[in-house]
Amino acid sequence: MCLAIPARVVELLPGQQAVVDLSGVRKQVSIALVDDAQLGDYVIVHVGYAIGKIDPEEAERTLALFAELASAQGDA
Repeated sequence: MCLAIPARVVELLPGQQAVVDLSGVRKQVSIALVDDAQLGDYVIVHVGYAIGKIDPEEAERTLALFAELASAQGDA
């Protein structure tokens, strides 16, 4: 099973790289597959690569579900 997660682009870097933020965790990823990625965009990240853009509202819903799942795991 593969998992790709939404993250917000917070910095554009040279060489088709960007820094993304996922709930406070920042990571450098390749944006070579998403030519039009801009600051503030949400992208889907899989193993260090942004593989597509996602609507901000959908990204927020997905991240909220992940947070809910993590919280439920902590309660178990």
